[in-house]
Amino acid sequence: MRNDRVLRIYTDGGCSGNQSDENLGGWGAIMEFGTASKELHGSEANTTNNRMEMTALLEAFRAIKKEGQNIQVFSDSSYLMDCFRKKWYVNWQRNGWKTSQKKPVENQDLWNELLPYIDRHHIEFYRVKGHVNVNSKSTDMKALYAKFCQWNGNGFSFDEFVYITEKNNRADELANAGIDEIRVPF
Repeated sequence: MRNDRVLRIYTDGGCSGNQSDENLGGWGAIMEFGTASKELHGSEANTTNNRMEMTALLEAFRAIKKEGQNIQVFSDSSYLMDCFRKKWYVNWQRNGWKTSQKKPVENQDLWNELLPYIDRHHIEFYRVKGHVNVNSKSTDMKALYAKFCQWNGNGFSFDEFVYITEKNNRADELANAGIDEIRVPF
């Protein structure tokens, strides 16, 4: 059951031709607070999948009007979720924005924009499996729910898991819409 006092953010990002010099990226986010909902999406040329995942969350954070919100973030990006859940950013900052392998942290510009929101709000981060066809008879939703619980604990019912998965699929559709819009910019 959704909590009317929690802002839920569902995000996704993608990049068509991710490893190519010229590519198209898109991002999508859905924000829900009680019965209110807002969809955001956009695009960028010559980017990466990770940057689009991060941009989706950043744009959702930028759209928040009040400080001190209770927020649940759902994303299929292990890169994004692990950074916050495992607090990679703490060591990165301590090490002068270097990884444990002493390499510069990628996307530092976006991390620097995202991190202040951690102090402004109470945020919980949840990883979801992306691109799940919940209506396919071949999709083992019970197995996916078990994986979701393994990643996130048992705080969500099966019905909530299905709802969250559907919302993240919609965020993926928004990210793809961003890519489509940049392909045909009129």
